[in-house]
Amino acid sequence: MLRRTFIINAAAAGLSLGAPRLGRAETAPRLALAPETTPTTGPAPATGYVSVNGLKLYYESHGSGEPLVLLHGGLGTIGMLFGQLLPVLARTRQVIAVELQAHGHTADIDRPLSYEAMADDIAALIRQLGLDTADLFGFSLGGGVALQAAIRHPEVVRKLVVASTPYRRDGWFPEVLAGMAALTWDKAAAMTGSLMHQFYVEVAPKPEDWPVLVAKTGQLLARDYDWSAAVAAITAPVLILVGDCDLVRTEHAVEMFRLLGGGAGGGLGGGSAAGLGGLSHSRLAVLPDTTHFSMLTCGDLVAAITQPFLDAPMAL
Repeated sequence: MLRRTFIINAAAAGLSLGAPRLGRAETAPRLALAPETTPTTGPAPATGYVSVNGLKLYYESHGSGEPLVLLHGGLGTIGMLFGQLLPVLARTRQVIAVELQAHGHTADIDRPLSYEAMADDIAALIRQLGLDTADLFGFSLGGGVALQAAIRHPEVVRKLVVASTPYRRDGWFPEVLAGMAALTWDKAAAMTGSLMHQFYVEVAPKPEDWPVLVAKTGQLLARDYDWSAAVAAITAPVLILVGDCDLVRTEHAVEMFRLLGGGAGGGLGGGSAAGLGGLSHSRLAVLPDTTHFSMLTCGDLVAAITQPFLDAPMAL
């Protein structure tokens, strides 16, 4: 097997963060990102805004069933990142896809981007939609928001899926961290015309705020963090998804799984409070031959892993 290498594109921000690590004769895919991949069949989604914490937060509701809140990566939009994955998840769920502060349809407000504030926004959204609890699926930066929602608002989070998401900043490969450092106000001009910029200006209420989004995202990604203790205290079941060729280190995902009670010789007898036979109520899945971005094109595979986890009865 040929050695895979990083091609880091700072324009893609770590969350949408860089071009994928490529292998064999693979070239960077357009993923679920191109407009032509967005589903054109089926009923149009219900769309709306909720007023939360001084923000008009945009959301779309697809499908029916138990609620699943879907959170995108940095500099992304619903249409850009979830064109292939969302309709698969919506076959069995009410998928509530959100565009976070300063992203897509949601205008920016006078506050920094932070995982904590955006998690508060999501908890407020769940309450305003009249839901007692919801499952959360967060990709990359959106996974960080989902983790913080489970940490700060456990009463509204039933189960959690985090895809390509570190719980410490050093969970990213060093090359990725170097790419994040390039996200500045000045860099925004060089990113004009990029796929992210095109999707942003199509729907943003103030397209001229593109440099603000890039700069604020860069400031968020530059912040050091270590949520080890808080993640270990999460009570909701968590499914961790990571590609075997991701921008997040595979061993970091394993470390998160252990924090959540997994990887401790389950099934060898004895049992534990976490589950029968010593099994954790959380799960870890390493997707083969999968990069940070190509995970979003693997809708059927992701759904085959995610749906049984979400549908399983909650442990007593």
